[in-house]
Amino acid sequence: MNILIDNKSGEPIYNQIYTQIKNQIIGGELAADEMLPSIRGLAKDLRISFITTKRAYDELEKEGFIYTLPAKGCYVAPKNVELLREENLKKIEDHIAQIAQLAASCKLSREDIMEMVAFVMEEQA
Repeated sequence: MNILIDNKSGEPIYNQIYTQIKNQIIGGELAADEMLPSIRGLAKDLRISFITTKRAYDELEKEGFIYTLPAKGCYVAPKNVELLREENLKKIEDHIAQIAQLAASCKLSREDIMEMVAFVMEEQA
C-alpha cells in the first residue's frame, strides 16, 4: 500500500489517508480481506500521530470499506458492488460539474461537449 502525504495541501492528513486507501480499494489495488498496515505501523511509516491514522481507519470502517478484527488488525471489506457503483457515479457527477463550468467559461455548446465526450469514448474503445 502506497500513501503519500502532502503537507502543503489544505486537506487534513487523516482525509488524505482515507481518500488514498478508499481509492486503492475501489481501484482494485487492495483486494478483499487483504490486511492493512496496523494503525501504529502506518503512523510510524508516515511520521504522523497514530490518532490521525486511527481517524482515517475509523472513517473507512464507518463507510464499509474496511473491517476490524480485535487483536488481529484491519482488513479490506469484501466489495459491495452497489457501494462502489455509487462512489464512481458521484465522481462522474463531480467531473461533469467541472466540465460544465469550464464549458460555460469557454462558451461551448452542449453539442460541442457531447462531441468531445463521444470522441474520448471512441478513443478508449
